[in-house]
Amino acid sequence: MKRLFTLFALIAALGLLAACAAPTPEPTKPPAPTSMPAPTKAPEATKPPAPTSAPVATTAPTSAPAATKAPEPTKAAGPTVAPTVGPTPVRTAKGGIRKSTSGYKGTLNLWVLGYTPGNAFANPFDNAVAQFMIDNPDIKVEMTGYPPNDEGFAKLTAALQSGQGIDLLRMASDRLPAYVAEDLVEPIDTYLTADDKADILPNVLDVTRLKDGKAFSWPLWVVPMGIYVNKDVFAEAKVDLPPQNWTWDQFVEVAKKTTFKRASGEQVYGFSGYIDPGVVNTWGLWMSEDPSVRPVTKDGKFGFNNPAAYKGLQRFADLALVHKVTPPDFGSQKDSDVKGGFINKQYAMVVDATGFAPALVGAKANFEIYPHPTVNGNKLTVGAVGLIGVAKMKDAVKRQAAMDLGRYLTSNAVQEDVPPGSNVPTGFYLAPGSRKSVKIVAPLDKFLPMLPDMWVTPLIPQWAPLTRLIHPEYQNIIFGKIKPEDAMKKISAEADKLISTK
Repeated sequence: MKRLFTLFALIAALGLLAACAAPTPEPTKPPAPTSMPAPTKAPEATKPPAPTSAPVATTAPTSAPAATKAPEPTKAAGPTVAPTVGPTPVRTAKGGIRKSTSGYKGTLNLWVLGYTPGNAFANPFDNAVAQFMIDNPDIKVEMTGYPPNDEGFAKLTAALQSGQGIDLLRMASDRLPAYVAEDLVEPIDTYLTADDKADILPNVLDVTRLKDGKAFSWPLWVVPMGIYVNKDVFAEAKVDLPPQNWTWDQFVEVAKKTTFKRASGEQVYGFSGYIDPGVVNTWGLWMSEDPSVRPVTKDGKFGFNNPAAYKGLQRFADLALVHKVTPPDFGSQKDSDVKGGFINKQYAMVVDATGFAPALVGAKANFEIYPHPTVNGNKLTVGAVGLIGVAKMKDAVKRQAAMDLGRYLTSNAVQEDVPPGSNVPTGFYLAPGSRKSVKIVAPLDKFLPMLPDMWVTPLIPQWAPLTRLIHPEYQNIIFGKIKPEDAMKKISAEADKLISTK
């Protein structure tokens, strides 16, 4: 717990910075997948790459960046839906914090990041909402899922701006500053009870204090990235599992050894990861080059335009360009392609957040969770704080009901109602909780040692436009179409402008 508090102290130390516009990067020529290893069944990239749609702005950047031409995502990767474990429990009213004191009668609309009926994010919320509605028969909770990518966040923002069909939302902390700046979410301070204040880790709650010292969301959990290792693929390749304190060289070595072709002709790759403007899943693997490699420096400048960042980016891109341990469409795969490829034993290792673990448990995958490999002795993973926010609304009775649901969904009571081993393999919590009373179980406990080394995405209003500016250049580097130094210099002025804009 001391290490967790240490992390949160680091979280609280992060500065708030801003920005607002994005340039139009030069479109790149299609990558040439012909030089890549030719898969026989899984990942195929033989068709000419299709341009990615320009990202949709969520906070009105001055211009949307032109998308990089990217290879078509693979089609062979299997589904990521985890099979349901156990029957749905029979529920009865339990009272306590499950019972809203609002007197509200009607519908609450809850938007859940990553929710797709039947998947790892859906089952916990389905169960929790079912219990809440049993305790509150006059309240109906309707859920809407949105994907963890730029398109999904754009839809969420549009719903908040319209004020239609959304009352609560599960989101990552890097999205909150923009919503606070646009006055789209409610402060929760007046709804916090004495028990809440005693239970919620104070430095995690402080992450949500973005205006006038007020807290603007219910902290749910802390979410670091880890390296998922498929033990079956390692065994098939006759490669010993590396030590948990592995280095980058050891990571590359096992990635090479686990890149092989099966007797059936099926190609297996040592590593893959999801790359999208809306996520930072892979960033820790090259930001580890040096502590100076951060998107925003302490003095409020763009932090990727320096030799250490160039070196880290090139080292990461060399997984595809030199070592050839990644699938041909690495850099443009869908989230489901990456996850499905791991479950189907097409990839030996992938980088992903805590939420992937329950899907693997449900799928009975034989896996292990590793911290990121060290680089120059640097330990680093990236992550964010997961939040339940309440949308701006005039109806005070409805607002109270939404706050009551937000409290319940971030409490220990919801873990009691959706316990590990029920019809939800790892219980409600898919990451270390933000309350002292929440206890998590294996395999999520594998992330706890990573928390002291977790870097939290900057809490700045223009974070989304900044990632959209970086993303096409990041892809081009991985595709081998531009050198990191040229790419970062190209966007540096625009990035500084974004960061300096309040």
